[in-house]
Amino acid sequence: MALQCAVIDDYQDAARRFGDWKQLAGNVELTVFTDHLDEENAVAERLAPFDVVVIMRERTPFSAALLRRLPQLKLLITSGMRNAAVDLQAAREQGITVCGTASNSQPPAELTWALILGLARHILPEAAALRGRGPWQHTVGADLHGATLGLIGLGKIGTQVARVGVAFGMDVVAWSENLTAERTDAAGVRLAPSKHALLTEADVVSVHLVLGPQSRGLIGAPELALMKETALLINTSRAGIVDQTALLTALSRHQIRGAGLDVFEEEPLPHDSPFRDLPNVLATPHLGYVTERNYRGYFQEAIENIEAFLNERPIRTL
Repeated sequence: MALQCAVIDDYQDAARRFGDWKQLAGNVELTVFTDHLDEENAVAERLAPFDVVVIMRERTPFSAALLRRLPQLKLLITSGMRNAAVDLQAAREQGITVCGTASNSQPPAELTWALILGLARHILPEAAALRGRGPWQHTVGADLHGATLGLIGLGKIGTQVARVGVAFGMDVVAWSENLTAERTDAAGVRLAPSKHALLTEADVVSVHLVLGPQSRGLIGAPELALMKETALLINTSRAGIVDQTALLTALSRHQIRGAGLDVFEEEPLPHDSPFRDLPNVLATPHLGYVTERNYRGYFQEAIENIEAFLNERPIRTL
C-alpha cells in the first residue's frame, strides 16, 4: 500500500515542478496543499491521514501538541537542515523520523542587496511613477559608495553581504555577541566594539542572526533610537530579532529613513498590517530562500529522503 505524502504551504505549487516525483511512483501518493492553515485543529485534521509530510521552512510549526495528534505520521521532512519550529524531541519520542535538505545561502544574501538598493534608490516609487505616467525623477537616491554598512551577524549570509558592500566601496563593520577580530579580518571588514557603536555609525544596518533566546528583541526602541535619521534597517533573517512594535513606531515617526523587510512575526502577513502601508517600508513576502535552485534542491532531496526511508536507511536526519 502506497504511503500518503503531503507537501504543505507550497504557495507556488512548486513541489511538482521542481521534484521528480515519478521516482516514487507506486510507493508514494502525493498531495500538495498550496494554502496555509493557522489553526492547529485545522492542521491536525488535514494531516491526519498522511504518513509523510514535507514542510517548507518554518511556515507551519510542528509542536509536541500537534505531533501527538498525528499518530499516522512516520516521516517529517523540512527544507533546510535546521527548523526551530519543529519539536525534535517530541518527534523522537513519538517515533517520527525527521529529515532535512540542503539549502543555499546565496539567495537571502542576494535579496538583502535587492532591498538595500531598492530603498536607497527609491526603485519602487520611481518605477510606479514611470508606469503610471507620473512625475519624471521625483526622488533623490542615497549613495552607498563611502557609506557605512553595519552587519548584525557575520555568518555565511552576513559574510556574503559584506563582500558586496566592500565591492560597492562601503565601509563595512560587523558585530555579534561572539564575533572575533580574527573572523572580521578574514572577511575584510571591521569589528565594531559594541552593538551601540555599530548602530550609531551605520548608514545601513542589516540583520543576519539566527533567532534564539539571546537574539530575540536584540534591536528594540533604545537601539533604534541610536540609529541615524538617514539610516536604513534591513531584516531578511527573522522578525523576532527586531521588536516589531518599536520598529513600527520608529518608521511612523521617521526616526530612521526606512526599512527593507522580508520576515514578519505572523506569516502570511495579515491584510491589515501597517507594514503593508508605510511609505518608507520596502517589504517582500519572505522570499529570501525562494529561488529555483533552492526549490530544486529542497524537493529533489525530499524525494531522496523518502526513498531512503522506504529502504529503512534514513538520510539527512535531524
